[in-house]
Amino acid sequence: MQIIDLSVVINEQTPVYPGDPATKIVPAGVFAKDGWNDHYISFGTHVGTHVDAPMHMIEDGKGLNQIPLEQFTGPGRCIKVNGGFDLETIRQAGIQEGEIVLFDTGLGAKYHEQVYFEDYPAMSEEVAKYLVGQKVKMVGFDTCSADNQEGFPIHKILLGGDVLIIENLTNLNLLADKAFKVYALPLNLEIDGSPSRVIAEVS
Repeated sequence: MQIIDLSVVINEQTPVYPGDPATKIVPAGVFAKDGWNDHYISFGTHVGTHVDAPMHMIEDGKGLNQIPLEQFTGPGRCIKVNGGFDLETIRQAGIQEGEIVLFDTGLGAKYHEQVYFEDYPAMSEEVAKYLVGQKVKMVGFDTCSADNQEGFPIHKILLGGDVLIIENLTNLNLLADKAFKVYALPLNLEIDGSPSRVIAEVS
């Protein structure tokens, strides 16, 4: 068994989606003075690798605390889409109900570059509706957003169809042609999203 970390590190240099609050980490206890280390952390709910709950884009949608734990873990499938989110290619991937589907665009390698937030691909509404129809648990991306157009239609289709979203994944290239299980556990918050430690357990 192999464990692959699909999450980026969160610190004050972690890039954030344009307009989101910057991360601040302030000592609340210093070992040399207090005998322990402690920190106060301030960050947005969508910083780094994170999970979007329906509340993020759906009026009266569920918060993270209202979602069964079973939805945050399941068999994974990684699909390479560096040529774009082609519906027929995705249909041929053999996606099954209950899977967590991760899309490898290759942009994860550019996480600290400006292009990461300015020129990234997004799936079409047809692809999003197909994934909802397949009853997958979650979809994940190595990009900053599931959407690249105003109004966030992809978020609304997926979250409105009870498909959770993971953004800012990394290391998806390590999952090529592998069978694996995904664990994407956010904090148990009563709100719209949370940074999450996402891992793949490769069998």
